[in-house]
Amino acid sequence: MDPITLLTLFVLAVFVGFEVVSKVSSTLHTPLMSGANAIHGIILVGAIIVAGEAHTPLILAAGLFAVLLATVNLVGGFVVTDRMLEMFGGRKAPASKKPENKE
Repeated sequence: MDPITLLTLFVLAVFVGFEVVSKVSSTLHTPLMSGANAIHGIILVGAIIVAGEAHTPLILAAGLFAVLLATVNLVGGFVVTDRMLEMFGGRKAPASKKPENKE
């Protein structure tokens, strides 16, 4: 594809992505984020493939940068999802004190 077609496709994807994400209510955010983590895993694999197939230093640098960003996005998504799911758990009971043996 020529660069103008790729740029047009990228801009359209940004607009569609923004519209879709901005319409999500806060109650649906956690389940959607969990599903998005699977997509980020696929993106990470794609970035690794691009970096592995690089023939020029510029493409290699772009591929490694994509791997870095995809990794941060994937790990951050799991951390945020875990913290949100902890909010739904019950309160943890305090540790019970063991009676002291006085002999």
